[in-house]
Amino acid sequence: MTNNNGDSETVTLSHTKGDSRLKIDKEIELLIRAKYPIISLLSWEEDRITRQLKQMAAELDIENVRTWSFSRGFDDEDLSLGPPKDPISALDDCLKDEQDGVFIFYDFHPFLRDHASRSLFNRKLRDLAIAFRESPLLRTIILISPIADIPDELEKDVTLIDYPLPEVGEIDDIFEETIKTTGAKSLLSPSDKEKLLKAALGLTVNEIRNVFAKAVVDNNQIQAEDIQFIIEEKRQIIRKSGILEYYPLEEEFDSIGGLNALKEWLRQRSNSFSYKAREFGLPEPKGILLVGIPGCGKSLSAKAVAAEWKQPLLRLDIGKIFGGIVGSSEENMRRAIKVAESVSPTILWLDEIEKGFAGMKDGGDSGVTSRVFGTFLTWMQEKNKPVFVVATANDISKLPPEFLRKGRFDEIFFVDLPEPDEIKEIIAIHLQKRNRDPEDFDLEMLAKIAKGYTGAEIEQIIISSLYTAFHTNKDIDTAMIETAIQETVPLSKTMETEITALRRWAQKRARFASEVRTTGSDQMKPPIKPLTKLRFPYMFDNQQKANTFSEFKELCKENESEVWENISAGRMEKWLERNNFFELAAETAKLRDYTNNDIAFEQFLALLEKVS
Repeated sequence: MTNNNGDSETVTLSHTKGDSRLKIDKEIELLIRAKYPIISLLSWEEDRITRQLKQMAAELDIENVRTWSFSRGFDDEDLSLGPPKDPISALDDCLKDEQDGVFIFYDFHPFLRDHASRSLFNRKLRDLAIAFRESPLLRTIILISPIADIPDELEKDVTLIDYPLPEVGEIDDIFEETIKTTGAKSLLSPSDKEKLLKAALGLTVNEIRNVFAKAVVDNNQIQAEDIQFIIEEKRQIIRKSGILEYYPLEEEFDSIGGLNALKEWLRQRSNSFSYKAREFGLPEPKGILLVGIPGCGKSLSAKAVAAEWKQPLLRLDIGKIFGGIVGSSEENMRRAIKVAESVSPTILWLDEIEKGFAGMKDGGDSGVTSRVFGTFLTWMQEKNKPVFVVATANDISKLPPEFLRKGRFDEIFFVDLPEPDEIKEIIAIHLQKRNRDPEDFDLEMLAKIAKGYTGAEIEQIIISSLYTAFHTNKDIDTAMIETAIQETVPLSKTMETEITALRRWAQKRARFASEVRTTGSDQMKPPIKPLTKLRFPYMFDNQQKANTFSEFKELCKENESEVWENISAGRMEKWLERNNFFELAAETAKLRDYTNNDIAFEQFLALLEKVS
């Protein structure tokens, strides 16, 4: 096949019915043959599963396949003779049936949990399970429901199976069927077709048919732009979950000034979810953690990568995870993960993750936060679905060390304050967004005086200048922007200590999102020297303390673990108080609440720099 540029392009697609579904079908067939009495299939797709079960029964020479629902009873009932059989009567019919059979019950879960006679239904099913096992006949009851709700008393009698949604091979069959029945024309290159088929993962057969029909109904053709129809269909699934939030694909990499190293890293992985990447031997990327100063583009980058990769962007609101009912928080997290996996490939965005899991250290919520966090960590480590996690954090000190270790994320990026060249880009971007030509402004001069400002602050400076211009009936100019810059106190001044500590931490433990770093006074400090023994109990007492505060600072820099040990034990603050550093002692005492020892140590060094 030829792509839009006229170049020959070959992409191998899997046309099997789906390895997962074939495996599940074989397992169900084996269970029926082994006389498992009750099988519960978790799925929305009654029609699809019923067709497959009838085909399976035919291969096992079982002609007796009956379906039951509360609204119409058994499919072979004559409703003109009376109302449909109630659940108990229907179960009795299965027991009386004296031939091999598969009995399919739709949406039976309300009778097992919420119904006034649930004890009777549960007991009847247990009786059936015993009778089916002892009978020489091959009989199985299959419950199909979208909700897994098995009472405790039935746990040993019911086999629960999560029936998979259509995989790429089945979706391809539906695509070809749509093209054939509608006479539509496909303008997709092989790679575009692969993206379209993979975009439909997570939809049911009926949803896939509907969205393909929607794509061709307007102009009787399918093209790359129609992938957006599928993403919008997934938006409905996400909205119904109540925990995940769908974000439209509006921002692009061109909307971000600077961060070239981060953008290049992401561009290199834009096709990493393809079959070609799997055949090449590449694993699917897991995710990235963006750490850095507020307002420097972390959240914007999460939005832009979804547009660059043409994948749905889901935001996980940690606050919605924590419900009021005992056990509901853990279930909410599992449900959110399941929804994200069902619409994969997708981008899962967790913004300011340190705030979402803020209750981990004090344990004031009886360990709920720790359990939810543990569920999330285990999933990140073991997940086998193409869900790319983008987590952002401003305060790295509140994140536990296990969250930062390799294997959770592919890379940890540090997003620092923009450099002058990046500031020029940011100013130009925001001027263009507001229909102004950047060539009309002195960007070089503005970038110099805006050094130390975040991207968010620069955007507000442009907006403030526009308000001034609008009020004075003039157009915005360089002088107005310069005045707005001078009137704004940047975050780099108000949070100087915290930013210094964060930069020190990032130098040893993260990759910089921007390619160019400055030299001179803002250059990153060299790594801390190898540790040497430091004996605080006597070295810094009144008899043998360091001669100067400068010597004290250098000694601390060289002995990280011993310094932290004495901070956490409270000895450091007491020594500082004895030497009249009362403000520094008070700030040091706060460091004991940090969950991350490394960032606490860097914060302490930043405090020393500030005092000196």
